Amino acid sequence: MSSAGDSKSLERQREADALWRRSALYYHTLRYLRPIQIWGRLSSRFNAPVRDGQPAPPRRPLRGVWARPAQRRAAMVSATRFRFLNEEHGLEGAIDWNAPGRARLWLYNLHYFDDLNAADAECRAAAHARLIARWIAENPPGKGVGWEPYPLSLRIVNWVKWAACGHTLPPGSAHSLAQQARHLTQRLEYHLLGNHLFANAKALVFAGAFFAGPEADRWMRQGMEILVREVPEQILPDGGHFERSPMYHAIALEDMLDLVNLACACPGAFAGWAQEIAVWRNTAAGMLRWLLLMCHPDGEVSFFNDAAMGIAPPPGELIRYARRLDVPVAVPNDGVSWLNASGYVRVQKHGAVLIADVAPVGPDYLPGHAHADVLSFELSVNGRRLLVNSGTSCYAGGAQREWERSTAAHNTVELDGQSSSEVWASFRVARRAYPFDVEVAQSPDRIVIEGAHDGYRRLKGRPIHRRRWVLQSQRLEIDDRIEGRAQCAISRLYLHPETSVFQRPGGGYVQTTGAMARWEALGGEVSVRAAHWHPEFGLSLPSTRIETHMRGEQALFRLDWCE
Repeated sequence: MSSAGDSKSLERQREADALWRRSALYYHTLRYLRPIQIWGRLSSRFNAPVRDGQPAPPRRPLRGVWARPAQRRAAMVSATRFRFLNEEHGLEGAIDWNAPGRARLWLYNLHYFDDLNAADAECRAAAHARLIARWIAENPPGKGVGWEPYPLSLRIVNWVKWAACGHTLPPGSAHSLAQQARHLTQRLEYHLLGNHLFANAKALVFAGAFFAGPEADRWMRQGMEILVREVPEQILPDGGHFERSPMYHAIALEDMLDLVNLACACPGAFAGWAQEIAVWRNTAAGMLRWLLLMCHPDGEVSFFNDAAMGIAPPPGELIRYARRLDVPVAVPNDGVSWLNASGYVRVQKHGAVLIADVAPVGPDYLPGHAHADVLSFELSVNGRRLLVNSGTSCYAGGAQREWERSTAAHNTVELDGQSSSEVWASFRVARRAYPFDVEVAQSPDRIVIEGAHDGYRRLKGRPIHRRRWVLQSQRLEIDDRIEGRAQCAISRLYLHPETSVFQRPGGGYVQTTGAMARWEALGGEVSVRAAHWHPEFGLSLPSTRIETHMRGEQALFRLDWCE
């Protein structure tokens, strides 16, 4: 009897502990929200949009020059088949716009209409016109995924851009665009803010420039007032987008270039906003510099926070778009570039490109795209990626998403099996790591980056992780130190899939096309393990990682390479 009673008591205690942990997780997540986000959530839940079917305002003629926008990869396989996120599905019937069981992000992409302005879009112009007409017929106002504010915003912009490129929108499109703009004004994403609200505002500006008259002027004014607030909020002084994701930064850069393009093509719509347009142009130049500094020599983005290839236009395409708009392009040179406001350091020297993360997770009220990756880094040698973070392959909740956001998926140190920031669900962060003691120093023979973070202070031993990178001629040293007590400290370094790893006691060799390197790990038990790299959504490539289980408070990893 006593044993049964003890068992029930133990079970109740476990349930109470689980409830406490869950409550703490919610508390440390919600306490950072801004009041407007809470108000926005309540407003969207309890206030249904009012449908407005009155005729569309008159069209506004283009008076200026519209430059060809940036192009993504094509997604339209045929009139009824599309490939997004490395998954191909059909659009056979009206139900497929909201197909049950299909990933929500895939459906979002279907409703974006990005293919209207993708590579070789001219060859599919007739199919695009039919697809627009089909969307109008099969997506009644206010119903389905396509009327959610984010896909709605991207679709408005893509239809207007397609028309600006000289295409004729099918009958009913102007009426539908006006309905979409009216619906959007009642569904602005203040509960999310960030890139979502930016996309909403951009769509209102595009709708306001596409149409003329008092209603269009109201859309334009509403969109512009949001952008006037959000551009300085979201774009940091060093040019980086405040969510600190190279992928979302590239999307935001495309947004800025599109707005500059629209202002050139529709000068009459922007009467009185000349100062804001000048700010956009300068902002776009700074954003382009930041993006290029966060790219590897292969021309693609690094993998910090939610980042993947194939979502935003490639950096090279954004460079060409900027040049068509006479936005200055600054190509990175050798040396150190410290993006102090956003928290990254790029070193380009001695045949290597090192990008180090000494950044917070992002704005405290919007960490949804953050990974627990502080003090991680990526490395290219002789033009090839060598050490890479694991990337992003999905947004759906579950073990894969949680792992890709975890500290264990990045080139840094994990303590006691915990992530440096409490990432959970698909887009949530509770207690988060803050970097401190960041220093960058250089001399003729070496460059040193140092930093620490407090993300593990919540653990029992209140440990702190400190990391020191030292880059010399064809050598990189990584010195990790743990202050305080930690039961288990594991350093992981993920290698690019094209890299072969050979191990010997205390070290070994790595080989990739164009480079051979020798590595040495001191201060722990070293092993080489199987891993995966996720360079795109829906794509997983086998790779390897070097893992060091630290024996004490310090571990040193040394990498020497030759040309």
